[in-house]
Parts: sequence; structure tokens; C-alpha cells
Amino acid sequence: MARKFLYVVVFLIVLAIAGAFAYRFWGAEMLKMAMVPSARFEALPAQPAASYRDVRMWLARPDKPGNPALWTPAGYTRGATPKAAVFFIHPTSFLERSRWNAPLDNKEANDRAELFLRGQASALNDVGAVWAPRYRQATFGAFLTTQANAAKALDLAYGDVAAAFDAFVAQAGDRPIILAGHSQGSLHLIRLLREKIAGKPIAKRIVAAYVIGWPVSRTADLPALGLPECRTADQSGCILSWQSFAEPADPSLILDTYNASSSVDGVARRGTAMICTNPLTGMPDSIAPADANRGTLFPSSDLSTATIEPKRVAARCDSRGLLLIGNPPSLGGYVLPGNNYHVYDYSLFWANVRADAARRLASFGTAAAGHRRQPV
Repeated sequence: MARKFLYVVVFLIVLAIAGAFAYRFWGAEMLKMAMVPSARFEALPAQPAASYRDVRMWLARPDKPGNPALWTPAGYTRGATPKAAVFFIHPTSFLERSRWNAPLDNKEANDRAELFLRGQASALNDVGAVWAPRYRQATFGAFLTTQANAAKALDLAYGDVAAAFDAFVAQAGDRPIILAGHSQGSLHLIRLLREKIAGKPIAKRIVAAYVIGWPVSRTADLPALGLPECRTADQSGCILSWQSFAEPADPSLILDTYNASSSVDGVARRGTAMICTNPLTGMPDSIAPADANRGTLFPSSDLSTATIEPKRVAARCDSRGLLLIGNPPSLGGYVLPGNNYHVYDYSLFWANVRADAARRLASFGTAAAGHRRQPV
């Protein structure tokens, strides 16, 4: 299964690069023709939360046989009695242009999503029991167009995520909660924070929200999300976010889109600072040498497994809110134009993410115990 995991990750990266080069050399129109669905958007019925009582609606769940989020590299073991419950929203794994949203039973999309869980959600399996729902994700092409159909596809996808979260809360017990996602998953997590967490009693149960691989504006987005930005390494009840670039970085594609966008409340993001948490320090706008990196996830030479190698990748937040990693070691050479290491946002800092979650959970537990000891 580990071999399969690495083969598919490499395939997806190559596919992303091919799309990026097509965009650079032949323009947006050609890329849109290749990836944006020509089919009519299908307005499907909402997925009820009750449907997520079925284990088959989950890619990862504590009682699911073959749970992909339980994977760990050599030298690491998952937590025997995890104290938290993790709700993880996987990134885009549906690449077809035949429709705007992935069917829940699409085998290729689900297989890819499970493989992403092995490389991303696995970083959190030491502290939490991981839940990751199947959802009718928007296809990759939905992010290449401003068509109304793209917004409808994302709304449909979010509806599934929201229903799954309600079921997760009902089934996961009263444990502390860690929220995490990547790319499209983080886009949905932002909305989930706004609609399901902000101003609700459940906000007091959130250890941390890892909104990785999607920009979060400190002024346009953060005020509506119900949790503050993580400012210290042991702070709990807060939000972390980063987007990884090697140097020299050319983030123009990301920044142009960001500056042309607005928050859900209509607040313009142009010129606003993005949250940049340095995963090596657990703090924003900071610098850390490679010696602070507890371990990057590397594939073996024959792509049959993956290992952790410490002290290989540095990190610093720049004034634009990007996480710069200098000149990193080769992870296979599959990076997006502009030295964008988006695919590796978790794996670059896998062991630090693992330690970060444990540290924040311990802080959360200490704060909760102190609150219980207060006189009535």
C-alpha cells in the first residue's frame, strides 16, 4: 500500500505540473479547455447528516477497517489511546471534466484521497482519532474558472462536509477536537469555522485548526472564523496556516487570485496580510533553521516506502505571508511553477506538525483542568 501511495502522489504531481506548464506556455484558455467541465451543473439533493452514520461514508474513521490515516513512517507509531478527535478534509482528488462534482462512489477519486490521508492526516494520528469524510468534492477544473457552476460545485461539496461534521460531533464523543485540511479541504474548513464554530459552544472544544495550503487573510477572513491566529507555540484554540515556496519564489499566480478576491462577507483581500505560521516554531512571521525541522517525509529511491529525515528543510515567513523554505533537498523534483511546494505543505514538516498538535493538545488539557479547578 505504501508503494501505491507514492506512485499515485507522483502521478498527481506530474499531472499538476503538466497543467501548470500548459497554463504558462499556452495560456489559461487551453488549460480551461482541458480541465473545466463542459457539462451542465447537476443540482443534487443535500446529503443528510444521518447518512454519515454509515462507516462507508468515511475514508477514515476509528472503527473503519484499513483506516488510511493510521499509516506512519518507520520509527513512528500511532497513538494507542488518542485523546482528541480529528476532523480532516482532504484536498482535491477528482480530476475529471465529465461533471462538476465527484460521485461519492468514484473509485479513482476515493483511492487518491485515501493516499493523501496517508501523507497528511497521518501526522495527527498520534494525538487524535482521525475522521475524514467522503464528500462530493468540486473537480479540479472548478478552480480554473469564474463560471457560476464552479461556485455551485463548491457549495455542493461544502454541504457534504458540513453534514459530515455534524455527524462527527454526534459520534466522536466529548473529546477535544482538532480540525485540519489541505487545499480544497482548507477552503471548506474556512467556511466550516465561520458557520459551525464561530460563536458556538463547540468553539471551546477546538484545540487547533490547521488551515493549510489555502490563504487566510488576517483582516478580511480571520474576524469571522471564531478563533484567533496562533501566536505562540503552545497556544490552543487557534488557527494555523501556511503556503510553502522554495526560493526564488514567484507566487504571482497565487497573489493575483488572492488580491482579486473577497471574503464571504464581501471584504476585499487585496493588500491584506495572510496568516503565515512557521511550522518549525509554531509561531507566525518567524524564522527557523533546518536544525529545527524534526523530520520531512521523503520517498525511498524505489518509491516503495517513505522515511522521515530531520534537519533537511528550513522555513521563514516573508512579508507577503508566504512560507519560504530556501533551497530544499529534492523531493522528486515535482514542484509547481514559481517554486510552489503546495503539494508538500504537510510532508515538508510532517514531524513538526505531529509535535505541534501534541503540544497544543497538552496546553488545551492544562487550560481545561485549570478551568475546572476554579471555585464556583
